Amino acid sequence: MRAPLIFLLGIPGIVIGGMTAEMATAQPISQDAARRAAIHPVADPSTMQAWLSRVPLTRDFPPDFGATLKGDAPAFVVEMTTAPGCAPCADLWTKLQTLRRQYDVNVDVLSREEAMVRSGRLGLPWVGHPVAWARATNDPNRVIPIAIGTDHSVNLARNIYLAFKMMTGVRPDVGVRAMAKFTGIVGVAASPPLHSKRN
Repeated sequence: MRAPLIFLLGIPGIVIGGMTAEMATAQPISQDAARRAAIHPVADPSTMQAWLSRVPLTRDFPPDFGATLKGDAPAFVVEMTTAPGCAPCADLWTKLQTLRRQYDVNVDVLSREEAMVRSGRLGLPWVGHPVAWARATNDPNRVIPIAIGTDHSVNLARNIYLAFKMMTGVRPDVGVRAMAKFTGIVGVAASPPLHSKRN
C-alpha cells in the first residue's frame, strides 16, 4: 500500500492531506484554471460586497503593528491600478485613503502599462484592476504585491505591514506565508470595441 502524500499550502493552518501520488499527478492544473479559481470578476458594488462577505478578516495583529506602519511609512509608497467604472478599484482606493489617514501611508496610482511591466518582470499574470503594490520610495525595483483586487481594510493593513517588514529585513518566506491569500476581487474588463471602419 502506498503512503498518502501530505501537501502543505502557503496559508497558515491549512493542510490538505490524504491524496495518493496517483491522485496528485492525475490532472495537472493549468495556470488559467488556477487564475479563474482565484480571481472573481465583479461588475457592481453589490456583487463585490457578496464576495467580500466570504473573505475572512484578520483578527490578530502583532504588538508593533501601528508603530511599524507609522514609522516605516515615509520609506514606502503603496501604488494601485485603476480603471473607469471599476467598483473594486473605487473600494480599494477608499480603503487605502483611510489607511493613509490612520498611518500616514503614502498612496498613489500606478498606470496600467507600468503595472503590466512590473507583473511581467515578477512573472505574475495580469488579471485586471485593481492590483496594489508596496514599494520602496528610493528604489522602484523593490516591490511587493499586497492586493489583487480589493479586500477588507484589516487585511490590506496586514499586507502593507508584512510588505514593510519584508523590505526591512524579515525573511520573505515568513511574510509570504502570512499574506498568502490575495482576495482577488477585480473589475470586469471593458468589452473590446467593435471593428472600426477605416477611411
